[in-house]
Formats: sequence, structure tokens, C-alpha cells
Amino acid sequence: MAIQSKYSNTQVESLITELLAVLEKHQSPTDLSLMALGNCVTHLLQNKVPAEAREVVTEQFAKALSQSVKNS
Repeated sequence: MAIQSKYSNTQVESLITELLAVLEKHQSPTDLSLMALGNCVTHLLQNKVPAEAREVVTEQFAKALSQSVKNS
């Protein structure tokens, strides 16, 4: 999603691979997978992002997600 990241491609790809493996293990259909991942995002935003930054971080995340879907 990000043009520049403080994380290596290896770190990102490893995490993605593990997350997708869990969804596959549970034979999760696309809608359930998106619901679960969305709930994970909500949990992270509510518990790991300071309240005063949540709106901006949420907007940045949504914009990056939208752009990544358009560019694929």
C-alpha cells in the first residue's frame, strides 16, 4: 500500500502469508475474510492508535486501501 515503508518487503510478505494461511485453514469465504480483517483493523485503530490520531489514520488507511485496489 505505502510507497515508502519502514518495513522490509520480507516482513510485510511474511505477515500477509501467515494471515492468508489462517483464512485458508478456516476455508473462510471472501465476505467473512473481509469482515474479520475489517474487525482486526478496527481493533488496532481503537487499541493501538491514540484517540486524537484515529480519524486521520483511518482516513489515510482507507485512502491507501482504495488506491491499492484501483492500481491492481
